[in-house]
Amino acid sequence: MKFRNALIYVLAILFTHNLFAQISFTESSAAQNINVFHSLNSFVGGVAFYDFDNDGWDDITFSSQAGDPLRFYKNNAGSLSLITLNVPEYNTDTRQINWVDIDNDGDNDLFVVSNSAANRLFLNDGAMNFTDITSSSGISMDSMKSWAAAWGDYNNDGFLDLFLGNRDFANRTYPNILYKNNGDNTFTNVNSIAGISNDNHLTLCASFFDFNNDGWQDIYVSNDRIITSNILYKNNGDGTFSDISVSSGTDISIDAMSTTIEDYNYDGWLDIYVTNTQAGNSFFINNGDETFTDVASSNGTIFNSIAWGAVFIDADNDRDQDLYVSGMLDGSTSALPSAFYENSGSGNFTIPSNAGFANDTAESYSNAIGDINNDGYPDITVINNSPDYNFLWMNNSSNNVNNNWLKVTLEGTTSNRMGIGSWIEISLGGNKQYRYTLNGEGYTSQNSGAEFFGLGNSTTMDYVKVTWLSGVEDILYNVSSNQKIHIVESSTLSVSDNKIDDIVLFPNPSKGKMTLITNLNNYQVNLYNILGARIYSELNLSNTSSFNFGNLKNGIYLMKIISPHGEQSKKIVISQ
Repeated sequence: MKFRNALIYVLAILFTHNLFAQISFTESSAAQNINVFHSLNSFVGGVAFYDFDNDGWDDITFSSQAGDPLRFYKNNAGSLSLITLNVPEYNTDTRQINWVDIDNDGDNDLFVVSNSAANRLFLNDGAMNFTDITSSSGISMDSMKSWAAAWGDYNNDGFLDLFLGNRDFANRTYPNILYKNNGDNTFTNVNSIAGISNDNHLTLCASFFDFNNDGWQDIYVSNDRIITSNILYKNNGDGTFSDISVSSGTDISIDAMSTTIEDYNYDGWLDIYVTNTQAGNSFFINNGDETFTDVASSNGTIFNSIAWGAVFIDADNDRDQDLYVSGMLDGSTSALPSAFYENSGSGNFTIPSNAGFANDTAESYSNAIGDINNDGYPDITVINNSPDYNFLWMNNSSNNVNNNWLKVTLEGTTSNRMGIGSWIEISLGGNKQYRYTLNGEGYTSQNSGAEFFGLGNSTTMDYVKVTWLSGVEDILYNVSSNQKIHIVESSTLSVSDNKIDDIVLFPNPSKGKMTLITNLNNYQVNLYNILGARIYSELNLSNTSSFNFGNLKNGIYLMKIISPHGEQSKKIVISQ
């Protein structure tokens, strides 16, 4: 069914794709007073294109080189200015930057990693005053040669946990660490309990994501050099992970730099893009059966240069996902310095000659997307080595096309406050698009907290649905285009008439007690185990029904809802 829907969507794109649309970017760092570059350190920097002060405008935070501070560029209604935040001095060589709400109090705390000093966690008091709580938090004060940091809620307790990636090339001493958030501003190293390797893997990037759609966040880890392969950790739903790298087909041994996650073909399964040196990048299509297939060579995105950061972006809001890749070469040879790959609408990519990137000859690394002027067309910022200042590629495509858009921000209540790990689904005349929320992705980058949807010429969405890590589903109907909407968990538990599709089942995952809300009456619920045996059945249920499956073992089950209007199946997860 998902394959058929994806095929229908691709066909719709092919018929509605504006063949005369021209994507256009302009390098605007000078116009925005960005005069930052890096030098004297390898594989430079990191960037967060994130609204750090929650005023509705995406700001930019750049990492620092040794002796320099972090640089905070505040967005003043479309104009950037360098400001000083009340953050304790941390003038060292830094990498990943994460704005992250560790305590669910609604403000953004700051986590910064370094490959030459101890990492730092700064707690925000709500007024943008920051305190260094690293030593009291339980996060190691050792200098571990850290590069990557990703945040997700691996145990679905509503608090964001930390996966820290270390690249100690000289000594191979420090392993990656999974830190459990204890909910009191402290963290515990749970590697041994959770099944995370205690070997050093030369990690440059990692991301939390749900690759098998079971409601639990998994982790993909990209490792540098062929002496250590990439790792896919499958979340077992009981606080432990299994290494399924080999069976999934993602255990590549390359100079891997990024883990760029997106459902690029809108089939409801998350795909992975991994950058590499001249041997070529990998584009892992999720087959939906816990395996992946590398299609980079066939869909035109193999790059064959020295690639670092990568990000999916619907640059012209034409409803398909394009791809931007940063590279460290200068273009003086045949090898690409960077690449903007335009999606043809069928899932194949080409590099347009007139998108504005032709004069990019900088040595580039990390990149991220945000929206400087809130016009709904995402912009790109890039970390460069000296002598080039960091880039800000402003998206001018709205001058050439008249496509509509939607931006969505989330606020968790039962789930983590940032809504990390949520699925956002929209429907345009029955054609679906999906986004998945992450914190820490690409190479040392953090994208905007808003999820961008290109709508083409559609002016109204059938619905916007959010599936939170708690299992709660919020649905908004008949949503107008060209706006940013903010969705709060459990605020829109509504269904429309006579649609069996519109079912809210929460919490999911659950310890056994669950509630089902629908507009239906006199319907039947059957529950099946993973072997297909029916283990529960109840008839003549009402609009709101409660269940207690506390006697079931931990695992995945299938609930089937049957009524005269049709049938609908829901996967549920029991975790006692």
